[in-house]
Amino acid sequence: MAEPSPSTSKEAMLMSSELYPSVDDLPYEEEILRNPFNLKLWWRYLIARADAPFDKRRVIYERALKALPGSYKLWHAYLRERLDRVRAFSISHDLYGQLNNTFERALVTMHKMPRIWIMYLTSLTEQRLITRARHTFDRALCALPVTQHDRIWSPYLTLVSISGVPVETSLRVYRRYLLFDPSHIEDFIDFLLRSQLWQEAAERLSSVLNDDSFHSIKGKTRHQLWLELCDLLTRHATEVSGLKVDAIIRGGIRKYTDEIGRLWTSLADYYVRRGLYEKARDVFEEGLANVVTVRDFSVIFDSYAQFEQSALAAKIETAENGSDGSDDDGDKNGIDKLSKKFLEDFWLNDDDDADLRLARLENLFDRRPELLNSVLLRQNPHNVEQWHRRVKLFEGNPTRQILTFTEAVRTVDPMKAVGKPHTLWVSFARLYENHNDLVNARVIFDKAVQVNYKTVDNLASVWCEWAEMELRHKNFQAALELMRRSTAEPSVEVKRRVAADGNEPVQMRLHKSLRLWSFYVDLEESLGTLESTRSVYERILDLRIATPQIVLNYAFLLEEHKYFEDAFKVYERGVKIFKFPHVKDIWVTYLSKFVKRYGKTKLERARELFEHAIEKAPAQDVKPLYLQYAKLEEDYGLAKRAMKVYDQAVKAVSDGEKLSMYEIYIARAAEIFGIPKTREIYEQAIESGLPDNAVKTMCMKYAELERNLGEIDRARAIFVFASQFADPRSDSDFWKRWNDFEVQHGNEDTFREMLRVKRSVLASFSQTHMILPEYLMQKDQKLNLEEAVDTLKRAGVPEDEMASLERQLASSSADLSVKDESRMMNFVSAGVESRPNNEKKVNANSEDIELPEESDSDDEKIEIAQKGVPATVFGELAHKVTLDKEKDAVSEENGANAPLGALERIKRQRRQ
Repeated sequence: MAEPSPSTSKEAMLMSSELYPSVDDLPYEEEILRNPFNLKLWWRYLIARADAPFDKRRVIYERALKALPGSYKLWHAYLRERLDRVRAFSISHDLYGQLNNTFERALVTMHKMPRIWIMYLTSLTEQRLITRARHTFDRALCALPVTQHDRIWSPYLTLVSISGVPVETSLRVYRRYLLFDPSHIEDFIDFLLRSQLWQEAAERLSSVLNDDSFHSIKGKTRHQLWLELCDLLTRHATEVSGLKVDAIIRGGIRKYTDEIGRLWTSLADYYVRRGLYEKARDVFEEGLANVVTVRDFSVIFDSYAQFEQSALAAKIETAENGSDGSDDDGDKNGIDKLSKKFLEDFWLNDDDDADLRLARLENLFDRRPELLNSVLLRQNPHNVEQWHRRVKLFEGNPTRQILTFTEAVRTVDPMKAVGKPHTLWVSFARLYENHNDLVNARVIFDKAVQVNYKTVDNLASVWCEWAEMELRHKNFQAALELMRRSTAEPSVEVKRRVAADGNEPVQMRLHKSLRLWSFYVDLEESLGTLESTRSVYERILDLRIATPQIVLNYAFLLEEHKYFEDAFKVYERGVKIFKFPHVKDIWVTYLSKFVKRYGKTKLERARELFEHAIEKAPAQDVKPLYLQYAKLEEDYGLAKRAMKVYDQAVKAVSDGEKLSMYEIYIARAAEIFGIPKTREIYEQAIESGLPDNAVKTMCMKYAELERNLGEIDRARAIFVFASQFADPRSDSDFWKRWNDFEVQHGNEDTFREMLRVKRSVLASFSQTHMILPEYLMQKDQKLNLEEAVDTLKRAGVPEDEMASLERQLASSSADLSVKDESRMMNFVSAGVESRPNNEKKVNANSEDIELPEESDSDDEKIEIAQKGVPATVFGELAHKVTLDKEKDAVSEENGANAPLGALERIKRQRRQ
């Protein structure tokens, strides 16, 4: 076990004492002493000492590995910790040597574990131990099976790709790798390019392009590989021979339109490497002037800028070195000397042209936004936004801006424009205005209004901008005159001539532009007279382009000048022009103003207006009109008419507003006529077809009213009626209120009745299947019974008297059921009514079935012949029948005067 040597014996003693097991380690040490070959015990020991110093953990690891040298888990964890420990030190530190020794020890037993090999090889690569790493890679390839070689080759190629590795060594490794996996030839080509082996790279790339079965593992197309070959040939034309580079690249520019930028830069780079710098600049400029995509532009511009920077840097470096620099390569020194001899007296023959090159570079960067904008405009010359950006680029240069605006308005076709083409004309005129040249600004506007735009709104905007310019310079009359010109209707002759041409320009429809008229009327209100403003409003109404807001503005204007009747006439015209829901604001304003103005003096006219508005309004918009109408009647009319209005309102409003309308109706009726009047309204609301929740809410309020008035029986009947809409599982509030009501005002019988109703309602809500009406079910039962009897008769079985009696009973029950269904449901008192002498009177229900009193006696009974049947045949059934008869007799004696239930009535009818 290799350990760092201590500097002094004292330090060694100190370190040794720290490495001894502590008191906390004794349990683990005792377990290990008992079983030193158990991996779980060592691993538990290491986890428990995870926070201990590395030296102490190292001792534990070494002891564990001495006992278990073949444990991959221990070796991997140990090596990982040692790797993490040495990362903070320089690669020349002694700890790296100890780490390598540890890896070598591990590989004695772990030589079949690729993960250990990869960790070791990666560490050697980071230490830049090239030779040792290469030998170790070879050992790994020999030790591991061929199926795992792909895991070793990846870091091996990384190693030979490091700068400083001999090229010959890298070539040999790559060639060996291609024998293992020929599909990675692209990696080999990349390596050849990085190693500047241009000839072999070109040969390999050519062989790839000639192989029809080649498939790129990097996803490259043949076009991309062809581009790489072009780059290789152009950049290294002297090293690779045999091809006409200029013709190949220009052919590619014509053929591949999606990679024009790279091809232009390749061609320029070809001339740069040949020393033809001016030719290269011409190629760059030609490329920037022809590309149509931003990506290609960026490629060319970046290459162009890099070329200029390189030229400038080379010139500055040459000047600093004090030598005579030239732009050509070393093999052209003779040509340079000859040219200097002939151009010695010319002013252009100046070796110190660093300022010129710097100016070229600065000019190139200054031109970049303009060049980029030109690319975008070549994509779509009708893009208005790009023209605005181009003008902004020349801010501070009015001449260039004017030229750009001129080119823009000539180029952009309003029918094909992307954006708003009229903004070019407006900005053009504003440029002259900003320089106090109003004459030319008016000329621009005059030309702008003659352009055939795509929409009328664009032309109207130009007129409005022209008028606003005149307003900014205090030319108020000129602005009004412009609005009169713009809103003038074309003559009949002009219309006839345009109709003959068949292409109607937007100028023919300008006089109906709402935007233009709105601006015009605002100017008239601010600068004109009342009569001129009224004439403009009247013209808007005559053209039928007014909006509800314009109608309201016109009416407000007249009201400000005390022309109330004229304002009301405007309202009348407005309500005739528009329909709901647009006319809603006009009606509300009209009625409010009219009532406020005249009050009760013109009550009949106000009523007519309200009736007309209500007649035209849909259900969802009629509520505020009814409320205004009712308020009018309450303030200036009759209370009876107000109630009539409320009664109409609750029938006319939408279903969602009926409940709130009924609440208002009840509140007003209680305030005007008193609480008893509200009973009729409550009953009307409940029977009006409100939704179930609304009916339940109304019933609860109605019941509370009756309870406050002392009508307990009526309140109880209302609760019984409302219970059919309240599910006990979800509507606990209703049943709680009824429960409190019975606790406060009821007795044991009424409380039991409430519980019975609750159970009945719960059962009805719990049913999920479709239930037919009762009379249909009984009708079906009757038919089924008749069919069964007919079948028995046809089979020869005689019909006994009991069967005939059951048929009669089914027939009478069906008739009774039909009668019950046909009656109108209404409110009746539940139970009994109180009498002053503490007597109780059965509530008279006119719809109850009148049964004769003789039906209670047992004297008159239908005699039915029966045969004696042994009691054992019936079993418990006979006992139950006997008990039921006894209960019926007791109930008849106790409840002779009590209200009859449905079951009791049926039983008595059977006895008849």
